[in-house]
Amino acid sequence: MKESRQTFLNLFCILGLLLLLKTASCSPLPRGKDPRAPSLPFGLYKGHTCVGCVLVVSVIEQLAQWHNSTVKAAVERLCDYIPEKLQGFCYVLAELYGPHIAELIDKEMNADVVCHSLRLCKQDPGQPLCHLYSPPKVGLSVAIRKAKRIMKTSKDLKSFMGFSSVCAFPLLANLCEKIKFVLRNKLPFEDFDGDKFSTFPTLRGYHWRGRDCNDKNTTVYPGRRPDNWDAKSDSNCNGIWGVDPKDGIPYEEKFCKGADSRGVVLLGDSAGAHFHIPPEWMTVTQMSAKSFANLPMAFSDEFDWPQFSEITGFLNSTIGGWTDSLYLRLRKRNRCNHRDLQNISQNGGSSGNLLSLIKSLARNQLLDNPAIVIYATIGNDVCNGERDTLAHMTTPKEMLSNVVQALRYLDSHLPNGSHVILTGLVDGRFLWDNLHDRYHPLGQLNKDVTYSQVYSFLDCLQVSPCSGWLTPNETLRNLTSERALQLSNVLKEIARSEKFANFDIFYMDFPLRQTAEEWRKMGGEPWQLIEPVDGFHPSQIAAALGTGITWQKALHEWPQVLGKENPFNDQIEAIFKDQGGH
Repeated sequence: MKESRQTFLNLFCILGLLLLLKTASCSPLPRGKDPRAPSLPFGLYKGHTCVGCVLVVSVIEQLAQWHNSTVKAAVERLCDYIPEKLQGFCYVLAELYGPHIAELIDKEMNADVVCHSLRLCKQDPGQPLCHLYSPPKVGLSVAIRKAKRIMKTSKDLKSFMGFSSVCAFPLLANLCEKIKFVLRNKLPFEDFDGDKFSTFPTLRGYHWRGRDCNDKNTTVYPGRRPDNWDAKSDSNCNGIWGVDPKDGIPYEEKFCKGADSRGVVLLGDSAGAHFHIPPEWMTVTQMSAKSFANLPMAFSDEFDWPQFSEITGFLNSTIGGWTDSLYLRLRKRNRCNHRDLQNISQNGGSSGNLLSLIKSLARNQLLDNPAIVIYATIGNDVCNGERDTLAHMTTPKEMLSNVVQALRYLDSHLPNGSHVILTGLVDGRFLWDNLHDRYHPLGQLNKDVTYSQVYSFLDCLQVSPCSGWLTPNETLRNLTSERALQLSNVLKEIARSEKFANFDIFYMDFPLRQTAEEWRKMGGEPWQLIEPVDGFHPSQIAAALGTGITWQKALHEWPQVLGKENPFNDQIEAIFKDQGGH
């Protein structure tokens, strides 16, 4: 199984490479109950392909400039940076297409022109030519026509240009379908016993849910109540099992009985999944083989890093900042909570498509411990890439219906004594205000690409993560925030008025203002709270600071949500050390 798993992972990454670092995977999904296949983990749409092409060609051009080399040498250098198992495929592409890209760059044609001439960027009828960089002196249209004349002499590219998407390649069609299946269901790819928990980290494995400790037994998984106090084996994977030889009492009974054990579940979007593209992937002054060492993992986790996230993070951050999470604090408060976490989030998640995603929840009302559920779709109900963005936003009436349906589902699946916290939408005006005139990582070498240009480029391609906030139109930004506030008020009213049998319900505003204030006190700048590549998501620093704010609010206003502190924590650590790790 290990060999087939690795083969699938390698193919998964190769497809990701073909899709050219699709940064727009955070674009919102369509509103409604069912996500659009493949739920945007690898965006097979023309706008995303254009973005990827422009990014990769830009990096190649800048590598040649920074290292004072030929474009061909820059392509080879980029392939050398990629992990060894993927290099062979990269070199095949470089051999086939590198000379043609080099010829255009050598003729001083920028990435926009190159990608339009390769037909990876396409102009819709009646729509403008989308571009990231300032147009050439001769004009963008003239430069593209000139480049296409050069491309017509190339026989090698004809078959490549005939495909409308990567998945049209015959050899990749089946792989695409497999990837769509895995990612549409948002369940672990490797799960032998079908309990929705895995021993493999990525592909929706234990980076997303607590690690299974017996993947051959469906009754053994994180979060369940112990079977016979785990006297003989660890049925709930918290690392506490066996019998104390001094008195014959099972350790689980001695340390965890009456301890208010509980898990944490996040129902969220790309912010909750912790979307992140390493800036060193497109900053040539920092680029090296080490920069791309995490490339396979990033692809197979959909460019998300839930293991470092605000709600379910459990590993020390390797992407800057530090890790602090609600799960880690709950574990520290009560070590019986070890591994009881689920991050049920997706890029593009909103109140509508969360109704489908929620079905991947793993909780048994009769056998499992209660859970704290964080419901946090903080932007996609007002964010979309549509030109008429206001018309495509979730209405207050739709929000009320979507959230109440989700809560009713939870009431039929969560054990009694659970808690639900509804998180309000963010005020995304913070993004434009703090980033629009700063240089994007892709523009730092030549001081030629600002976030304003990136936002306009994505908006033109209709793949903007949020046309309403990432715009120079102040009126539109204000209207988007006005709708976000309306939807937050719906959540607030639900928390005030709705009652459920198996959980109580609370509301909190998204703590952006408090996070920014806390970061300023620490000497930081507001722009550092935003992901540098996409210019949209909360950064690792913002996630960690947000955890502390959420924890303090719960501790002072809803202490019953967090449960009591376990007086046996030190003894658990002394006997079971790291409890099997994560």
